[in-house]
Amino acid sequence: MSRTDDSGRSVPSRPRTRASGPKPASARATAPTPVQERRFSGQGIYPGIAIGPVAFAAEAPAPVAPRNLQSSEIAFETARLDEAVQRSLRQLEKLKSRLAFLSEESQAEIAPLLDVYRQMLGPSRLLRNAAARIVREKLNAEAAVMVEAEALAQLLTPSRLPGAVALDGEEAAAALRRAEEVREIGRRLIRNLTRAPFRSFAKLPAGVILVTEQLRPSDAALIDPARIAGVVMDDGGTADHTAIMLRALGIPAVLGVAGITAQARAGCQIVVDGGAGLVTLDPSPDSIQTARRDVVSYAKERQRLGRLRRLPAKLTGGEAVELQANLELPAELPLIAQAGAAGIGLLRTEFLFINADTLPDELEQEEAYRSIIDAMGGECTTIRLLDWGGEKQSEALSSVGFFTGTTDLNPALGLRGLRLLLQNPLVMETQLAAILRAARDGHVRILLPMVTTLAELRMAREIYDRVVRRLRRRGVRLPDKLPQLGIMIETPAAALGAETLALEAEFLAIGTNDLTMYTLAVDRASNDVASLYDPLHPAVLRLIGHATDAALRLRRPVSLCGEIAGNPLVVPLLMGMGLRSFSMNASAIPRVKQVVRQAALDECRRLARRVMEESDPHHISRLLTEFAAR
Repeated sequence: MSRTDDSGRSVPSRPRTRASGPKPASARATAPTPVQERRFSGQGIYPGIAIGPVAFAAEAPAPVAPRNLQSSEIAFETARLDEAVQRSLRQLEKLKSRLAFLSEESQAEIAPLLDVYRQMLGPSRLLRNAAARIVREKLNAEAAVMVEAEALAQLLTPSRLPGAVALDGEEAAAALRRAEEVREIGRRLIRNLTRAPFRSFAKLPAGVILVTEQLRPSDAALIDPARIAGVVMDDGGTADHTAIMLRALGIPAVLGVAGITAQARAGCQIVVDGGAGLVTLDPSPDSIQTARRDVVSYAKERQRLGRLRRLPAKLTGGEAVELQANLELPAELPLIAQAGAAGIGLLRTEFLFINADTLPDELEQEEAYRSIIDAMGGECTTIRLLDWGGEKQSEALSSVGFFTGTTDLNPALGLRGLRLLLQNPLVMETQLAAILRAARDGHVRILLPMVTTLAELRMAREIYDRVVRRLRRRGVRLPDKLPQLGIMIETPAAALGAETLALEAEFLAIGTNDLTMYTLAVDRASNDVASLYDPLHPAVLRLIGHATDAALRLRRPVSLCGEIAGNPLVVPLLMGMGLRSFSMNASAIPRVKQVVRQAALDECRRLARRVMEESDPHHISRLLTEFAAR
């Protein structure tokens, strides 16, 4: 059994004991039928190869029996809920104290999530409404928590509601993550109310592969990476909190392997390839041998990519390329540092508003932005203003009259992004003021979401200037050089009108996820049309090329921050089209940097010319693959 540790070294695990001596006669007479190797695929969470025996750590569901209360029981049930809250808080404190045994990076990753949990155990909507259900509906405490937690979780994932428009990939993942946070606290409260035991890994032998239907983030925080070599789950995806935890712990893991718990047996051998997202049950001797070679090979690759961290992202001719990271949660900051990103190319600010009972004020927002800006140590932080749409829910924003557009028949084409901010200028002014305050000691840029017309940009500029004047009148110290105001290019109208927009925007960021959706009229979260979603469609590439050319002609900085920015196959094409700045998930940066450092600009330009002559996306994919294999 072996696996690779966080530094890429091969770590031998405790050898399995093998029974010695002659086999009993019964065993010789009825030799078991050899099991056949079976392969599964899922979503790779943390690269690395792990080989070992399967182990389970099941958690029996907590029994919840809804019961109608007598009026005389209401006070008792309310007290039970309060006691469960206090018990849950003590458990989280204990969990937090255990983080001291993890690496600094893991602590920084996990601690903010525990803080989120603590907030939900404070004066939150979940607890307020659960307590109200006990009184109003006369439900016992565990039933009240169960009903309210699920109701809130459904509100946070509106795409699952009848008639709602599905979110796109990143937004859908974020919505599911928020819903799981609520469900997690609900489950913890219910287990404490019913005194049902929690999952434990303490008795698992060293070197096992944990196979489970689902693993919650707080469970993952209890895993000792020195004992559990790998993790495989039926559920889960790359963007949820459990995945973030497992990445922070450096455990090879594959999530979303449907049916794996039903197929695996405790003690059977399993190989986990966390990079390729592959799982092999009962591997053959040849597969075991191959996996062992892969362990060694992966360790060498980790060492090689690790050395790239401090090297510049330059083409073979010396042309510099900027590789930045997208940031959705402050918890991801350690990953950005590990990846060697040259700043944050896209800081999503929705985390400040989601799950908030009240709107974060100017000073609260300033503190949040300042902590991120300080962590970047002088590297640029590009902060996108609140990008809200009709499919998202926030009690805090609703409480101040921020129209969420839930009545839109098609929220993707309704009030969202900058359109919504301009209709609610107070929300926008507060955020701009907070960013300006936080930008005093750092390099900051401000990005406007989903700009479509020049009129929108001009209105936003007027509000920005008004906020600057107001802060100066109040004597607030502002940066000597004010943050630049840039725009997201996310619609065909913005891409085709980029030359006009770039006259008044100070930089452009091309968001290819939404640009692809709007260009192809495809919602990739819809099973019916998801196969039509293709950012390499010639129409999308031509819009990217048009916006890039317009920015370069007017000498405006232009970057690309969609998912294709982190695809090593596509980046040479984008460089050939003139782009020199990319923002991506932090984990993608080392491999993209490797591609950049091996590419010649002339070759990239020839590739771009050939691709732009194509009309078939499949031919384009083939050209990119051939270029990578040259």
